[in-house]
Amino acid sequence: MKVFVTFPGGKAKALTMSYDDGKIQDERLISIFNQYGIKGTFNLNYGLMGDNDPGRKPGSRIIPRVPLERVKEIYEGHEIATHTMTHSTIARCPMTALAREIMDDRAGLEQLSGRIVRGHAYPNGSYSPEIKQLFRELGIVYGRVVQSEPIDVNGGIVESIMAFNLPDDSMEWKATCHHNDPRLMKIAEMFANFKKRQYLKLMTVWGHSYEFDNNDNWEVIEEFCKYMGGREDIWYATNIEIFDYMTAYRNLQFSANTDAVYNPNAISVWVELNGQKIVEIPSGAYVDLNTML
Repeated sequence: MKVFVTFPGGKAKALTMSYDDGKIQDERLISIFNQYGIKGTFNLNYGLMGDNDPGRKPGSRIIPRVPLERVKEIYEGHEIATHTMTHSTIARCPMTALAREIMDDRAGLEQLSGRIVRGHAYPNGSYSPEIKQLFRELGIVYGRVVQSEPIDVNGGIVESIMAFNLPDDSMEWKATCHHNDPRLMKIAEMFANFKKRQYLKLMTVWGHSYEFDNNDNWEVIEEFCKYMGGREDIWYATNIEIFDYMTAYRNLQFSANTDAVYNPNAISVWVELNGQKIVEIPSGAYVDLNTML
């Protein structure tokens, strides 16, 4: 029996958004995401929020961040992730200081949100192999970098097959593109039109919400979300939901002939059988796959 993983509900494509710094424009961005059923991850610097936010100083030109008391409300339904306490270029920091940067950020964000925070985006794109290992030991399970996938928008189906890949290393999660990429809608069209179910494909868009005010171009994200939202063949998920789902799939326990499976995870996992049928494997369930065909 041929068994292949799918995303939830049998989907073969997923879309996720990743936005940094926690500036006040996140509220408007989230309202757009919510309108079109899109989910995002928001990477915040706890040490720069509240009274420590330089944007709250009289006469400051710095864009203010989301107020502490509104964090839980504004980011409801989306993921909150770390971005270090003070947005340091962390590859230049002593490891002891870096450990405080990430753990204090986690602790503060967890207190504000009431959630366990396990994701990260590297401030200024700065990281190293040693930092990746430290973060793993401190409970961070993925880290988004600033580099994007190289995509040839004129490459046709061959380029589509080679692009939109799941991260090989979750601690070096490359986005598909920044929202300022002039090819954004062409890349979106490539992703939306990709129909080969032999592959699991992921599109990750990143940026900063304040850039839409700075560039006076909110229509860019409006157009993108309107085009990409509401599609039955796309799973709309946060970064951590994607990481957890793929981890859950790898934890499935199959019989030698792959005709039975046990799911020890706390979430359901979906599989495709012989290219014919999508089957949900519920949490804690043992399923005889022969009976599913």
